[in-house]
Amino acid sequence: MAAKSPPSVPKTKSPGSIANSRDETQGQWGRAWEVDWFSLASVIFLLLFAPFIVYYFIMACDQYSCSLTAPVMDVATGRAHLSDIWAKTPPVTKKAAQLYALWVTFQVLLYMALPDFCHKFLPGYVGGVQEGAVTPAGIINKYEINGLQAWLITHLLWFANSHVLSWFSPTIIFDNWIPLLWCANILGYAVSTFAMIKGYFFPTSAKDCKFTGNFFYNYMMGIEFNPRIGKWFDFKLFFNGRPGIVAWTLINLSFAAKQRELHGQVTNAMVLVNILQAIYVLDFFWNETWYLKTIDICHDHFGWYLGWGDCVWLPYLYTLQGLYLVYHPVQLSTLHATGILLLGLLGYYIFRMANHQKDLFRRTDGRCLIWGRKPKVIECMYTSADGQKHHSKLLVSGFWGVARHLNYTGDLMGSLAYCLACGGGHLLPYFYIIYMTILLTHRCLRDEHRCANKYGSDWKRYTAAVPHRLLPGIF
Repeated sequence: MAAKSPPSVPKTKSPGSIANSRDETQGQWGRAWEVDWFSLASVIFLLLFAPFIVYYFIMACDQYSCSLTAPVMDVATGRAHLSDIWAKTPPVTKKAAQLYALWVTFQVLLYMALPDFCHKFLPGYVGGVQEGAVTPAGIINKYEINGLQAWLITHLLWFANSHVLSWFSPTIIFDNWIPLLWCANILGYAVSTFAMIKGYFFPTSAKDCKFTGNFFYNYMMGIEFNPRIGKWFDFKLFFNGRPGIVAWTLINLSFAAKQRELHGQVTNAMVLVNILQAIYVLDFFWNETWYLKTIDICHDHFGWYLGWGDCVWLPYLYTLQGLYLVYHPVQLSTLHATGILLLGLLGYYIFRMANHQKDLFRRTDGRCLIWGRKPKVIECMYTSADGQKHHSKLLVSGFWGVARHLNYTGDLMGSLAYCLACGGGHLLPYFYIIYMTILLTHRCLRDEHRCANKYGSDWKRYTAAVPHRLLPGIF
């Protein structure tokens, strides 16, 4: 869902871009300033069709038992018209609107009103007030890291309701799935539009704004780097982690409850999907401080790409495996289930250990051991928009000496495991691995483009030392 960033140096300036002018040799840090025709076409395509893609997948499950071809065949052969399909689609309801408003409000309160206490009693967990990476304008923001706490409180309440309180049915999310989709879209478009207006008229940091002169690109990719309300409500951190990722595991639990209601049991495939995806979600919140140094926070501006994507695309398309298993309760053989579990765990191990090595290397400034040895590094330098020169180091040991993005490879292995748990009856649950392969390959290339511009000749030395991106010896 990202547009290609052209390598050219900005030619057009705006009030928020003055601080980003610098010599051509220092390159470009951040998203595109100028928009080429391919980037613009990609942006317009995604703005037009991404919402339709989400609707199509969810509608296919609701009306066609998750078949992706049946709706097309029905319309093509005249057995159904588009108006017929739309007429069968549940509209937004008062109940869904109330549920969604309550959900978002609850997550805002957990984010803003309850400082983290988990770091006080969980060994190894880093929470509370933490600093992010330096922005292109040279600013270092502070964040209240309390995502794990929010996840734990939310899920404790969910299980208390399921087993003791009985305030609502555990199938409530599935039962209102399409009406909730419209609510999520309303929030996604509202927050994206507000972020754009804010970037033009009252940005948090004008020096970290970027304007391309193209309305569609500015709307999708964002103007502000770190839009905030007040001191602590950071749009990027909140919407990337809450409400979508906290909801991810709740959505899967609701799907499992619906499978039991309809079919009398929860299959081992559903259990596998719940467990493997819960590991990923818990890993995200356990390492939320580390997330402050990733591409989403360090490079992406906040626009429709993140705002709508986190509200709609993530919770609706990342949970397709659980949704599919409600309609098709797959029961795997012990051997098949064991193989999928091992694949998912191995992928997670590579993903986590690669990221751990990089984080350890950063925290200790290279004064650590990677695979039992002193790490090999490439010294490099870059210049931020305020003219300050910064020194950095690129790790070429451990997993980062095997491939430049082996953490993505582990992520893809885990993604494949989710899909394989659904068997081979339909294409729909495999959308996730197809999408993640495209996303992470594109992100890999986009990240390297930015690093090449940021570090210049030092990046060439790094790619010579570690020649492959994702698959050693292949790519």
